[in-house]
Amino acid sequence: MLGTSTPQVGQVQAGKGDGRTAGYDVIIVGAGFGGMYMLHRLRELGLSARILEAATGVGGTWYWNRYPGARCDVESMQYSFSFSPALQQEWSWSERFAAQPEILAYANHVADRFDLRRDIQFETRVTAAHYDEKANRWQILTDGGEQFLARFCVMATGCLSTAKLPEIEGRDSYKGATYHTGYWPHEGVDFTGLRVAVIGTGSSAIQAIPVMAEQATHLTVFQRTPNYSIPSRNGPMTPDYEGPWKSSYEPRRAKARTMRTGILYDASDANFGINDVSAMAVSEEERRRVYEARWETGGTSFMAAFNDLITNQASNDTASEFVRSKIREIVKDPATAEILCPKDYPIGTKRICVDTNYFETYNRPNVELIDLKATPIEAITPRGVRTTDGEREFDAIVYATGFDAMTGTLMKIDIRGRKGLALRDKWADGPQTYLGLMCAGLPNLFMITGPGSPSVLSNMIVSIEQHVDWLIDALAHMQKNGITTIEPTADAEVSWGHHVNEAGHRTLYVKAASWYMGANVAGKPRVFMPYIGGVGVYRQECDEVAAKGYEGFVLTSQARAEAAE
Repeated sequence: MLGTSTPQVGQVQAGKGDGRTAGYDVIIVGAGFGGMYMLHRLRELGLSARILEAATGVGGTWYWNRYPGARCDVESMQYSFSFSPALQQEWSWSERFAAQPEILAYANHVADRFDLRRDIQFETRVTAAHYDEKANRWQILTDGGEQFLARFCVMATGCLSTAKLPEIEGRDSYKGATYHTGYWPHEGVDFTGLRVAVIGTGSSAIQAIPVMAEQATHLTVFQRTPNYSIPSRNGPMTPDYEGPWKSSYEPRRAKARTMRTGILYDASDANFGINDVSAMAVSEEERRRVYEARWETGGTSFMAAFNDLITNQASNDTASEFVRSKIREIVKDPATAEILCPKDYPIGTKRICVDTNYFETYNRPNVELIDLKATPIEAITPRGVRTTDGEREFDAIVYATGFDAMTGTLMKIDIRGRKGLALRDKWADGPQTYLGLMCAGLPNLFMITGPGSPSVLSNMIVSIEQHVDWLIDALAHMQKNGITTIEPTADAEVSWGHHVNEAGHRTLYVKAASWYMGANVAGKPRVFMPYIGGVGVYRQECDEVAAKGYEGFVLTSQARAEAAE
């Protein structure tokens, strides 16, 4: 049974770099919100566990992403844990949309409040995880030469945790300062008096550009693909906003768990902000009124204006054109405005962005926009950036070029299951999972918000809690019934993959060359990776699998395993 056949914490302890082996029931990779919550819940089962974390502190993506203007696009009252009523009441947010420093402070508060640090080993990067079939153990190796043995391994590595640098000729020849928004210096960067280039106009850039423009002598933005962005309308948290949330957190959280995104867009509405009609079922005047109201409210609730914006091209066209009309109103120079107007993909099929004065920034005299579709980058030079219309010199270059999303971090680790099955080989044509939780051939290896789950299309905290709670219930079931291994069948994995793919192709998402499809990484298979069915539907599917005795999984007891040998 769990907790009996693996050495407990303290029985065998490795010192960092000494090459010794430590044994635990569970090793967790990553100390973001997923890893921390997993550790907290494992303690309730009485299992020994340790988190291995590459950073010097907790927080995951909010530890690394410290670029100017970094902020969550889910309202802070909802981008928080729900498992502890006391935690919900004691923590107070200062803004409607929390900035990175405050979210990191919250992560640290959680770690301290629940005494998590004693079971977290920082500055430890996992390089490999190999399954030993005879011993029924995962052997986890680190960059410091340590080895950890565990019955279970939980990959809480995050969906946006491997930053991607652009593959541009001469990139390493540049003599000035370079930065990537995903790995920002902890001490911050002062761009005062500098000529700065920003390459990329995704979510990170849209948040950072307005802030950097206030410092830099001149800011040049190199845009390949324009993005749709909605104003956040961010502001200080008020008692009138916070109070109703704290007095009715339980029903609001419960409702959010049933929704597609896991987010309540307007809890004052009887239907929680979802306009449950087609955009084409109302008049043009009514559509405009609804879009205007959502634009003024701010945030990603814009995409909930009507119920078919991600499935009906005609409806989507009305929303897309509305946002383009707003860009043309805001940006004074018509030519610049047109360059900033997305026209090649439906709104929402790439990550919908939320900003503070992004489009207004292009009215500043010290900001220039370069259209890379018209004048592509030829090379990074020692002095700056050369496009087809000439070279521009800069004092600093900021790469806002995104991440190898969802699979990048897992693929960097040498993960091998039964008979040496390498995850890199298994996923060569795209990720294959069952429920986004496990892979056939990799017993007792779990993923939190892995590909094939709602993950990046949802409020990540809601999805994290659902995944961890499901895994804890599965482990408790195994503990009660003397089961030692759990592993999905190949058929269940294939069936789930077909379901994820079919669900994606019933939407407009597949029309965009997005990082959801892996399109931002050269050579990466073009597969729609997250599950579009929604948080509520996905939760029901997971619960049904468990209720049917973990349908689609093979659960093996120690006695059965020995008999099979």
